[in-house]
Amino acid sequence: MASRSPSRSEEQFLCSICLEVFSEPVSTPCGHNFCKRCISQAWDTKAVCKCPLCNRSFSIRPELCVNTFISEMVSQLKLEKRSSSMENRTTFSEVQCDVCSEPKLKAVKSCLVCLSSFCESHLQPHLSAPRLKRHQLMEPVDDLEDRICPTHDQPLKLYCSTDQKAICVVCSALEHKNHTLVSLKEAFEQEKVSLQQTVAENQRLVEQRRLKVQEITAALELSEREAQRETQQMVKVFSDIMESVQRCLDHHTKVLEQSLSKHKERAQALIQQLQQEMCELEKSSTEAQQLSLSTDPLHFLQRCPALPPAGLKDWSSVSFEPQTCEGSAARALSELETSLSQKIKQLPSTLELRRVQTFAVDVTLDPDSAHPKLDLSEDLKQVHLTDVKKKLPDSPQRFNTCANVLGKQSFSSGRSYFEVQVKGKTQWDLGVAQESVNRKGKINLSPKDGFWTIWLRDKDQYSANASPSVLLSPLRPPQKVGVFVDYGAGLVSFYDVDSADLLYSFTGCCFREKLFPFFCPEPNKGGTNSAPLIISAVDTESPVCEGLK
Repeated sequence: MASRSPSRSEEQFLCSICLEVFSEPVSTPCGHNFCKRCISQAWDTKAVCKCPLCNRSFSIRPELCVNTFISEMVSQLKLEKRSSSMENRTTFSEVQCDVCSEPKLKAVKSCLVCLSSFCESHLQPHLSAPRLKRHQLMEPVDDLEDRICPTHDQPLKLYCSTDQKAICVVCSALEHKNHTLVSLKEAFEQEKVSLQQTVAENQRLVEQRRLKVQEITAALELSEREAQRETQQMVKVFSDIMESVQRCLDHHTKVLEQSLSKHKERAQALIQQLQQEMCELEKSSTEAQQLSLSTDPLHFLQRCPALPPAGLKDWSSVSFEPQTCEGSAARALSELETSLSQKIKQLPSTLELRRVQTFAVDVTLDPDSAHPKLDLSEDLKQVHLTDVKKKLPDSPQRFNTCANVLGKQSFSSGRSYFEVQVKGKTQWDLGVAQESVNRKGKINLSPKDGFWTIWLRDKDQYSANASPSVLLSPLRPPQKVGVFVDYGAGLVSFYDVDSADLLYSFTGCCFREKLFPFFCPEPNKGGTNSAPLIISAVDTESPVCEGLK
């Protein structure tokens, strides 16, 4: 393991197992990267393949493929490191004087003509002798031979952009006569800028892909949550249906048992009566036999009229037929089918309501927006209209004419849901409003004015305030109304929470601002409309098929 500290760019390409720059980088299905050799050795020693970073298990050992993008980035990084190493060695390494005997002194200059490096004292001839003054001196380096053209023994002073190689002056006049030539320094600056741009672009691409990985991961997690939620819903639905079937079976079995019990009681009563008469007849027969043996005429004649016994029932008109149970199962099944078919028709709306209820948010009233005649509860969950106008500052956020109030919470993305109890009211307005709506003077509740609402008037007149308004006909007066907003889809829906019926939906809306919950309890009407609007907690635990029970 290297002891030096990795650079900032190098840290992005370190294997978390060996802590070295990637060698044959491969990606696991969970999106993490390792050296192929490191992850293979790690998995070879374990029965279950797991990601060393996130501990995700794979039932089947994944096939590892080289991540070409990271591999190219690592190659670029290594090339950059080599260039930096050469530059550092050239600039900072201590080059020894080629003339000094041991111990050699540190060179201060290198000569590209002499191909030697000189310390300060041995450099003096190059500074004073006219012939040596013409030699090209440079900072001391130890690779002077690599800076001389192998063909012409001349210093490599130029760079051929056409062939992308360093050349000497003679080369420029011969093999590279019509090529694009620049000085080494100029080529160095250009390539350095280009390399920095490449690194920056690569980093941008890495970040772009990292964000895409996050996007895909987030979508996958959402899919998993949706699948889990739907599975739970199906389990609830079918469990409730099975419970309903069992209840139906238990009911009809009990009815059949009760009917059989009554039939049995009648049979036992008849049998008991018959047995009693049989006993009386047998007793009478015994007496008759004994009387027939009598030789006393008077005794015989006195006893004979008492036979047979009095009060015997005429059983010829009595019948007891076996109880028939034929068709009981068919009738029970038909009744169950009728009941289930009616309730199952209601399931889609019930399931849809349960779905939107999973997006429930906590909503409270905003006192800064409330009309001065509105009275808000301490917990900011209830509002009703009073006859007393409070002295409040007329801020831009406050409604000053219409008795409205907004919620504190806003919706600017995703999906949101809240419920409001309207029980006992004869008038009310509910919905959402965009942040910039008019709050002063007369207000029109319409989508073009930034309001998406429904209302109740005169106890039973329900309307959606669209353009034009739409009359609503709920099967029964809603006691609690659910409001669902899908900001991205441009949807605002209203539900009767108790029946799970959809009251109305505004569709195709184009939201560009924050949306706030909107409430208006309307005037008290002599006390007939004094009940408050109440923001209630959302119950997501009630049975999905409650109607089947």
